[in-house]
Amino acid sequence: MASDRTQTLLVCLIVLSFSSLVAGSYETGLRDDYYKYSCPTAEAVIKKVLTDFFALNIGAPSGFIRLAFHDCHVEGCDASVLLDGPNTEKTAEVNHFLQVRALNLIDKAKAELEAVCPGVVSCADIIAYAARDSVVAVNGSSYNVEGGRKDGRVSIASHAQSQLPTGDMTVTALTASFKSKGLTRDQMVILSGSHSFAAGHCPNLVRRLYNFRGTGKTDPSIPPSYAAQLKSLCPKATFNETTIFTLDPVDPFTFDSGYYKTLQQHEGVFTSDQSLYDDKRTRPLVNQLTNNPLFQKKFGEAMRAMGRVGVKTDRNGEIRKHCRHVNSKSH
Repeated sequence: MASDRTQTLLVCLIVLSFSSLVAGSYETGLRDDYYKYSCPTAEAVIKKVLTDFFALNIGAPSGFIRLAFHDCHVEGCDASVLLDGPNTEKTAEVNHFLQVRALNLIDKAKAELEAVCPGVVSCADIIAYAARDSVVAVNGSSYNVEGGRKDGRVSIASHAQSQLPTGDMTVTALTASFKSKGLTRDQMVILSGSHSFAAGHCPNLVRRLYNFRGTGKTDPSIPPSYAAQLKSLCPKATFNETTIFTLDPVDPFTFDSGYYKTLQQHEGVFTSDQSLYDDKRTRPLVNQLTNNPLFQKKFGEAMRAMGRVGVKTDRNGEIRKHCRHVNSKSH
């Protein structure tokens, strides 16, 4: 009798544990193939809009990874970065270099989705799918994207300015920034690999080249020849905001592990990049991620984790009709 009771208790515990895991998985409403029945062509529509544009603009894909990160790191993955208006996130200085063409393509994808599945696909999900498709467009490995995010109604410039990491951060500061969003230090290092096909702008490099930590000198950790190269791109007298440079000089238009190899060569453009190799806590992972298959696998996993940050539900979000504006109360 005691044995039967024990077995019954164990079965109950297993069932309860499984139920708890399932509830936790769906707490935010996210799941793979989210639009399988409500809008079966959703992912295909988004991919076509992007692919058609990418065919004519080789550097365009990088803008969508940055857009996804800048969205998820402020208010959560809720398309708050897309909202127009005074003092919204996109007006913050830190978002000054978000690609206008990326924002326009999100609008185009949304318009086409509204034509076939009105009121179904959120702008936040479009950003997530677009980020994945941009990786694939530059020969990166695909990964499954969960859908089911709702669009937020809050977008504040000062939140973006204070919460988004900057190029002069140390590993300690970067780790704290990502931890505040529920992401680990390892995930921070892995997601930094998106710089494999990203671009930098001169104003973000000013301090490291000409006034490192208030010394009035160049960061001594930069090899002299590489420092000279960067200074030729960003002369002290001008800081032309239209000048861009690749963060992975090895193969800037391919999504691969080359970024980590540049760090091993001390050619990380920003302090936040190079510190990943210089800091003994993160160097082992940087060395591991020079293995491209491993990097591709880990990156997809980290993007899925980032895609769950601060997700809105029906209680505190909506599916916008237009990505640049919250819905009217009557909508």
